[in-house]
Amino acid sequence: MGREKRGAKRIKEEASVSITLVSKDALTPGKKISYHLTKDISSTGMKILATTFLPVKSLLKIDLTLIKPPKLFSAFGEIRWVKTRFADELFEIGIEFVDTPAEVIRVLQEHIEKSEQVFPSE
Repeated sequence: MGREKRGAKRIKEEASVSITLVSKDALTPGKKISYHLTKDISSTGMKILATTFLPVKSLLKIDLTLIKPPKLFSAFGEIRWVKTRFADELFEIGIEFVDTPAEVIRVLQEHIEKSEQVFPSE
C-alpha cells in the first residue's frame, strides 16, 4: 500500500483561485490564466481543477480566496504534477507553494485548523 508522502494537513475546500503564469524573463508580463477551483489545500500546496493545461515546473502567482472566513491572499507556486480528466478538457494540477511569506503560511495553517474543528476528516 502507498503511504501518504505529504507532511502538512490538508482540507477539502472548493475555493476560488486565479493564477498567472510567471515569466522568467522580467520584461515579459505574466500570462493570466482564468479562474479555477481548489480541490484541497494545505500550508505547503494545493490541488486545483483547471481548464487550461500547464506544464510541470511552471511558476505561478496564485490569488486564493478562502471561503470561511472570507480571506484573499497571494502566493507563488510551482506545478509538481498534472493529471488529465475528461478527454483533455479538465486537468487536476498539484501545486507546491514556493517563496511564500511566513504570514501567508500562518494564515493557511490557522484556516486549516479551524476548518478541521468544523469539518473533521474521516
